[in-house]
Amino acid sequence: MNDFQYKGSDLYCEDVSIKDISKAVGTPFYLYSYNTLRNHFRVFNSAFEGIPHLVCFAVKSNSNIAILKIFAGEGGGFDVVSGGELYRALAAGADPQKIVYAGVGKTKEEIRFAIKSNILMFNVESSQELFAIDEVADELSVKARVSLRVNPDIDAKTHPYISTGLKSHKFGISMSEALEGYKLANSLGNIEVVGIHKHIGSQITQVRPFVDALEKIVALIDQLRVEGLKIKYLDIGGGLGITYKDESPPNPKELAAELSPILKGTGCTIIFEPGRVIVGNAGALVTKVLYTKQSEGKNFVIVDAGMNDLVRPSFYGSYHSILPVNKNSDSHKIVADVVGPICESGDFLAKDRVLPDLKKDAIAAVMSAGAYGFTMSSNYNSRPRVPEILVKGNEFFVIRKRENYEDLVKGEEIPLFLK
Repeated sequence: MNDFQYKGSDLYCEDVSIKDISKAVGTPFYLYSYNTLRNHFRVFNSAFEGIPHLVCFAVKSNSNIAILKIFAGEGGGFDVVSGGELYRALAAGADPQKIVYAGVGKTKEEIRFAIKSNILMFNVESSQELFAIDEVADELSVKARVSLRVNPDIDAKTHPYISTGLKSHKFGISMSEALEGYKLANSLGNIEVVGIHKHIGSQITQVRPFVDALEKIVALIDQLRVEGLKIKYLDIGGGLGITYKDESPPNPKELAAELSPILKGTGCTIIFEPGRVIVGNAGALVTKVLYTKQSEGKNFVIVDAGMNDLVRPSFYGSYHSILPVNKNSDSHKIVADVVGPICESGDFLAKDRVLPDLKKDAIAAVMSAGAYGFTMSSNYNSRPRVPEILVKGNEFFVIRKRENYEDLVKGEEIPLFLK
């Protein structure tokens, strides 16, 4: 469920007309519902009641500090994959002891920042990374808490670009190398082994891959304990999908029903890393029709949001529902490509889509854009990034200002020999 609904002919976010927000802030912009964000977090968290656990929101899916603040206020933690995401989480008031840090390419500067911040643990992805963490921890005269990310070689049945659990992927260490990896970690003077981590991908719409991967990891935990290693935390990652078009992913309670019997026997605190399932359907990208045109019988709806604002359709071929902000019951349907202003043939939000006949200056909402929307946006074609708006009840708040042209060249300098 989400809080984007029609009231009469106008599309609302909670109790605010999207048309009114458009008039106030201009287009395009990202729009989020506070109520949906909070409710989705609570639904996921409550699904695993009775099991010691921590929900660490995946910051990469939506990193605005106002949104992170909502989850911190709900007692949540954070899954970060860079020093910048760690900085954001801390700026939002996160408890460092509820932060886990993954990613295959942590720099020593990032490792130092994380250790000094006293995060819960690193999810380590290679032996060389282990050595780097041990070295930095030695410099700081502390022990760094780690888990190893183990790749269970499970097909997540999702888009290949967001599948991460096969042995051919760059993430983690293989099952066959895991025991030796843990022995190495346990031998290092400034490493404290506290957990195990797995994450097999994103936008997963079946329970079976989660179960198969978890069963492999639990068997490995038993083996590690025989070797004398204390595994306190089992981080099972995230990846639960949402409905973009006609997918039927399990809801958190259905996932919990399948996983809880396995998790209860581990004796571990379970860490979850949901992202998309919390924020995906809590956000939309609102855009205005600049022009319409026909070419060789093909219809184009040209809008002011482009692939630099929402890259998922161009990058993944992803489907996002597109709704008119003002619904005209007399409007007939057309088949059209919804395209942006970027000078690339790949700049589209929808291809051959059946849509209401959107006219010039009509406002439309590109739905299910709360995850991997703004966080993957760019300044390509020197386009200022759009604002982010949060609605709570009958009020809306600008939680990121629209960039201007001056922002585009901030930090750039012309050397003296060119002046």
